Amino acid sequence: MSANRLAGIAQISIDGVSYLLAGELTYQVSSVTRETLTGQDGVHGFAEKPMPGMISGTFRDAFDLSVAAFNAMTDVTVTAQLNNGKLIVGRNMWTVEAQQVKTEEGTFEVKWEGQDVSEN
Repeated sequence: MSANRLAGIAQISIDGVSYLLAGELTYQVSSVTRETLTGQDGVHGFAEKPMPGMISGTFRDAFDLSVAAFNAMTDVTVTAQLNNGKLIVGRNMWTVEAQQVKTEEGTFEVKWEGQDVSEN
């Protein structure tokens, strides 16, 4: 692999099944979110809460594909291979938001969230 290859091609699979990724794969590793706590007398510190990991993408609607099956996903492993060599893995993930197919391009967006999204 070229050290200069940073972006472009990506592949995604859910529980080992590959899907047509039309574009814009996005991910967020599991982490925390912080909020600054202030009072009338100044900055007191911060609050920290767990934040789910996320993987999302725009998929192509194919004849043999069930869009409704994406909405039913509640305990899946999502694996994405990026062109820069990274492997993104989300375990025990579920879909959020309803999927809407855009018929002009035959695409729909899917977003998964979960407690365990990592990059290797």
